[in-house]
Amino acid sequence: MAVTLLIPAPLRRFTNEQASVQVEAGTVAEALAALDAEYPGIRERICEPDGRLRRFVSVFVNGRDVRSLQGLETPLRDGDEVGIIPAMAGGQ
Repeated sequence: MAVTLLIPAPLRRFTNEQASVQVEAGTVAEALAALDAEYPGIRERICEPDGRLRRFVSVFVNGRDVRSLQGLETPLRDGDEVGIIPAMAGGQ
């Protein structure tokens, strides 16, 4: 099933500056693997070497944080949007 991955600005250098990418996937993990297959190197910016999400990266499916769902095994349906949100740091 086709899902849309929303790519944040800091990671667009890996996707030829595309803000969104469509992939075929049944879970969030499959979507990230498909994204990395098309754009090698991007997954290591999102996931730890052991496959877990990096601590300062959130992934949302249709606006819901996958950490409150089934994590990377969260199922996807045709037309779902998967948002990748890196933590923002700032201050004075």
